[in-house]
Amino acid sequence: MTNVIVELSKYVILTLMLVYTFYCFFLVRRQNAQDNDGPLTKQILLIFFMESVAFAVLFLKGRQPEVILFYAEVMGYFAAVQILYRFLYPKASFLLVNNMCMLMGIGFLMLERLDKASAQKQLLIAAGASLVCLVVPVLIRKMRFLNRLTYFYAAIGIVLLGAVLAVGNTVYGAKLSIMGVQPSEVVKITFVFFMAACLYRKISVRKVIIATIAAGLHVIILVLSRDLGSALIFFVTYLIMIYVAARKPILLVAGLLGGSVASAGAYFLFGHVRQRVTAWKDPMAVYENEGYQIVQSLFAIGTGGWFGMGLCQGSPEKIPVVKSDFIFSAICEELGGIFGICLILVCMNFFLMILNISLRIKNPFFKLIALGLGTEYAIQVILTVGGVTKFIPLTGVTLPLVSYGGTSVVSTIVMLSIVQGLYILREDEDEEIEKIRRRAYFKERGF
Repeated sequence: MTNVIVELSKYVILTLMLVYTFYCFFLVRRQNAQDNDGPLTKQILLIFFMESVAFAVLFLKGRQPEVILFYAEVMGYFAAVQILYRFLYPKASFLLVNNMCMLMGIGFLMLERLDKASAQKQLLIAAGASLVCLVVPVLIRKMRFLNRLTYFYAAIGIVLLGAVLAVGNTVYGAKLSIMGVQPSEVVKITFVFFMAACLYRKISVRKVIIATIAAGLHVIILVLSRDLGSALIFFVTYLIMIYVAARKPILLVAGLLGGSVASAGAYFLFGHVRQRVTAWKDPMAVYENEGYQIVQSLFAIGTGGWFGMGLCQGSPEKIPVVKSDFIFSAICEELGGIFGICLILVCMNFFLMILNISLRIKNPFFKLIALGLGTEYAIQVILTVGGVTKFIPLTGVTLPLVSYGGTSVVSTIVMLSIVQGLYILREDEDEEIEKIRRRAYFKERGF
C-alpha cells in the first residue's frame, strides 16, 4: 500500500508544482492589478499541500516522528514569514515571498530526505536570517547615504576575499571558507553596491577604470583561491552593470574579449581548470576521477525521467556533494524532469520580478542595485543547473535557497530583503507620481 501511495504522490506533487508555476507567470502579467490576493493565496495553499503530501511520503517510508516535527517547524516558519511581511510591509511583493517559500520548501524537503541534521541546521539558519532581515527594507528606505560608500564597499570585498586566499579552508580543491563562513557570498552584495555607487552618476573614463580595477581584483583573488564559480558570477555581473550604466556596446565587446582571453589563460595556467574542462568534454573517459561527479549526476537525471522515481525511491546518495552542488540532480531523480523544469521556471520568475523592479524604479543607484542582484541570482542558477546537466563545465556553486549552505542561504535572504526594500521604494515613487498628477489635474480645473 505504501508503494502505491508513493507512486501516486509524485503525480500529485508534480501537478501542484505545475499549477504553482502557472500562477507565477500569471501574477507577473498582473502585478499592478488590485485583485491579486486570490492567486497569491492559492499559491500559499499549493505550497502547503505540496509540502504536506511530500512529508507524508517521507514519514510513511521511514516511520520516524521527527519527520512530522520538522514538517510542523517548516510550516510554522513559512506562516511566520507570510504574517510578518503582511503586517510590517503591506506594499511588499508577495509573489517574491511566495517564491522564496516554495524554493526553500523544496530545499527543506530534499535535505530532510538526504540528511536530517543538515535540514534542521538549514531551517534554523534560514529562520534566524529571515527574522534579522525584516529590518533590511526599512534600512534601504531610510539610509540615504548608501550611495556615498563606494570605496568602503570595494575595500570590504577585497579584504574578505584576500583573507580567504591567505588563511581560508580548502574544500574540494578551492579555498572557500573561514571558520565555516563563506565570505564570497557576503561580497556578492558589497560588490553590487560598489558597482552601483561607482556608476550611477554620469559615466566617465575614470569611473570605468576604477570599476574595472576593483572588479578585476575581486575576480583575480577568487581565481587564485580556485573559486571559479564565484569568479564567473562577479565577472558577468560587472559586465552587465557597466554596460547598462554606460550604454556603450564597445564596453560589452571589450569585456567579452577580455573574459575569453582570461578563460583561455586560466585553462593553460591552472590544472584544476583543465580537469573540469576535460570532465565536461567527455566525463565517461575520466569516470574514475574527474568525471565521476558529472556522470553520477547524469545517471540520476536520466533515471528519474520526466516523472521521477518518487520520493525515497532513488539513490541520490550516490551523487557526490549532493546536498549542495548537485541537489538539482537529486530533485530530478526523485521528483522528475518536469518538476525540475518547473523549478527553473520559478527561478526565472524570481529574476523577471527583480528585473521589472530595476526597470521601473526611478533612482539610478537603486536601479543598478536591483539589476546587479538579479544578475547574480540568475547567473548562479544558470551555473548550477548548467553544470549538473553537462551544459557547461562544473563551477561548484549552489542553487540559491534550495541547496544546503548556511552562508548561501543567509546572503540570498539578505539579497531578497534588499529587493523587497527596492520594490517598496518603487511603490512609494508610483504613489508620489500619482499624487502629483492629481494635483495638476485639479489645478488645471480650478479646484
